[in-house]
Amino acid sequence: MQPFRVFARWRSLSADESGHEEIQREITQNNSTLSSISIAAPFQSNSLSNRDQSWSSQPSMTGIFEINDNNETVFNAVVASVLPRVLQGKSSNFFAYGHSGSGKTHTIIGYDYENTENLGLCLASARHLMQELARVNAENTGDQLGIGIRLYELRKNSAFDLLNDHCECFVREGPDGQVYIRGKTEMLKDGKVRVRPIVTKACWNFEDLSRELQRGLKLRATGTSTVHDQSSRTHAVIELEIMTKELLEARDAIVERQSELVPVGKYATDVYLEEQIRAVVLDEKGKYVPNPDYRVDQGRIDAAEARKADFEARVRSAEEHESSLFQSISRRHACLGGKLVFVDLAGSEYYDAKNGSRPNQTAQEKQEGRQINTDLLALKEVIRARAQKLARVPFRSSPLTMVLRQHFQASSDTDSAMILTISPSARDSAATMNTLKYGSLVGVAGDKK
Repeated sequence: MQPFRVFARWRSLSADESGHEEIQREITQNNSTLSSISIAAPFQSNSLSNRDQSWSSQPSMTGIFEINDNNETVFNAVVASVLPRVLQGKSSNFFAYGHSGSGKTHTIIGYDYENTENLGLCLASARHLMQELARVNAENTGDQLGIGIRLYELRKNSAFDLLNDHCECFVREGPDGQVYIRGKTEMLKDGKVRVRPIVTKACWNFEDLSRELQRGLKLRATGTSTVHDQSSRTHAVIELEIMTKELLEARDAIVERQSELVPVGKYATDVYLEEQIRAVVLDEKGKYVPNPDYRVDQGRIDAAEARKADFEARVRSAEEHESSLFQSISRRHACLGGKLVFVDLAGSEYYDAKNGSRPNQTAQEKQEGRQINTDLLALKEVIRARAQKLARVPFRSSPLTMVLRQHFQASSDTDSAMILTISPSARDSAATMNTLKYGSLVGVAGDKK
C-alpha cells in the first residue's frame, strides 16, 4: 500500500486580521522525506491556556507551504506527480482539512477561475488531464475521451447531488457489500420506477467542466460555524473520471434496465404474498391454518417469477455489456477509468474553553458540528486502520467514510494526500493546533507501508 502524504499550508492573514499577532512557527527536517512543525502562540493569546501555548508534531509532514506559495505551487508538489498514474487508469484521493476559514475551498477549488496560477487542485488537475486527452483524441479517429464529473455534498446522513438541482440522495450499503448513493424513487411512464444514482456530467473540454463545477458549487450549503457565519457545513466530494460517450451511455442503460425491473420485481413479490395469504385462514383459537377452500395458484407465482427472471437477465446483460465495453476501450486507451477524487471537508469544529462556543449557533448548527467532528474522527481512524493493515477498517463509522470506501480501495496502489489548511493568526491558535495534531496522527500512520 502506498503512503498517505500529509502537507500543511499556511494561509495569509485576512484583512480583518491585519495587526494581529501571528503564531510563531518552525520547521525541522527530520529525514530525507518528512518534516516536523513546531508552533508557539503569543503568551497573551486568549484561545489557549498558558500551559498549551506551544506544540511540536512528530516527523509526519511531506511538505509545508508558506503564505506566499500559490495554488500552482501546491498543485505541482501534491498532485502533478500522480497524474501519469491516473492516465494509466489508476485512482487517487485528495483531502483538504482545517477549521472554517482556513482556506480549504481555496485550495481544492479556488476562486479565481481565470488565473491558471490560482486554480484549485481540482480544476488544475482537470486542465492538465484535458490537455493530455485532447492530444490523444487528435491522434485517434475512433473513441473520443473526456472527463465525467460528479459533484455532491454530504450532510448528516444524506448526499445532495449538486449537478442535479440539489437532489437529496441516500447512502446505502447493498447486499453485495458495495455502497450506493441513490436519489428518491421517481415514478415514470409505463409503470417504470427509477432510482437514479449521482449524475455524471460528461465534459469534452476544460471550459465546460469549469462551468459545470461553478454551477454546482452555487448550491452548496453554508451556515454558522464556531469561526464565521458563511462556513461550508458539508463535505463536498468532486469525482473526475476519464471516460467516453459510449461508456456513459452503457452505464445509463444499466439504470434504465434497473428501472424496468423494479415494478416487475414488486409485482412478483405481491403475487407471491397474495397467494400465501389466501392459502391460510384464522381458526377458532386465532391461529393461522391452511385454507381448505383455496389452493395456491403456483402457475401464477411461476409466471410472475419467470417475468422477473427475464428482467433480471436484462440487467445482467446491460452490466456485462458495460464491463465488456470498458475492457475493450481500455485495451486501446489505458487511461479509461482513471479517477481523481477531491474532498473539501467541512470545517472542523472545536470548543474554546475560555470563550465558549459561538453564541449565535442554533441547536441544529451545533448538532451539525458534532456530526462533522464524528465524520472527521471516522476518516482519521480509517486512514490509520488501512496504514496498519488491520483486518477491520471502520468504513461504516460514518456516511463520509462509507462513501469514500470504494475510492480508498481503488487507490491502494497510488499516492493519496491530505492538505492541512492553517491560519497564522494568534486568535486561531487553538484551531490551528488541533488541525496540526489531527494531521500529524494521519501523517505518522499514513507513512507506514
